[in-house]
Amino acid sequence: MSLHLAAVILTKNEAEHIGDCIAALRDWSDTVVVWDSGSQDATRRHAQAAGACVVARPFDDYARQRQAALDSINSEWVLFVDADERATPALAQEVLNAIRNSGCAGYWIPRRNFIVGHEMRGGGFTPDYQLRLLRRNAARYDLRREVHEIVILDGPEGNLSEPLLHYNYRDWSQFHRKQQSYARYEAKILAEQGVRPRPHNLILQPMRELRRRFVTLQGWRDGFHGLRMALLLAWYYGFVPYWLLLKAA
Repeated sequence: MSLHLAAVILTKNEAEHIGDCIAALRDWSDTVVVWDSGSQDATRRHAQAAGACVVARPFDDYARQRQAALDSINSEWVLFVDADERATPALAQEVLNAIRNSGCAGYWIPRRNFIVGHEMRGGGFTPDYQLRLLRRNAARYDLRREVHEIVILDGPEGNLSEPLLHYNYRDWSQFHRKQQSYARYEAKILAEQGVRPRPHNLILQPMRELRRRFVTLQGWRDGFHGLRMALLLAWYYGFVPYWLLLKAA
């Protein structure tokens, strides 16, 4: 049977979040599918108890996981939601209205980001649009991008106004682990692009990123929290990738 809207959640060890995430989706989507990549906690058990269908697929990268879901789920529309995100009733109504009356191939959804208990107002974290609502037969993922995936649409795109709530870092330890992974990936991308860093990049790139986050993207609106985030991201995106490249040269 062909479905109209499937909500898809990619998971690995998300037992803490998965029940609440599914609860915010199951009453208005035709099905909720948890696309799990080897959870070792109670994610799958909680997901099944919450009424979701669970599919197990070994993880290679995010783009391929999402593309596998697009290829496998028989629905006209797919809404991708992360386990640490929550759909609101207002967003649910907007999504349903959009797909009933749509000539678009996909929709960008804004996010309200909560980092270590603080809702971000600047620094590039708001409105933080994500292309998550996709007409299945008119969308595909760029498989060259392993994280921060890129969607290619065969048709026009639109913007929704109601946000997803994103509780993306519960503590600073989790933040540092994730950013270290992203920094290694950025170094890999720079290397593939043939970038040859020079020592002055270790000064200039962090300064540019700090200015971009705190001034251009108005990280100052978050006060000390915004300054802390700007400094950390200047380190992880401005310094670490270039340092890794210089070490490997």
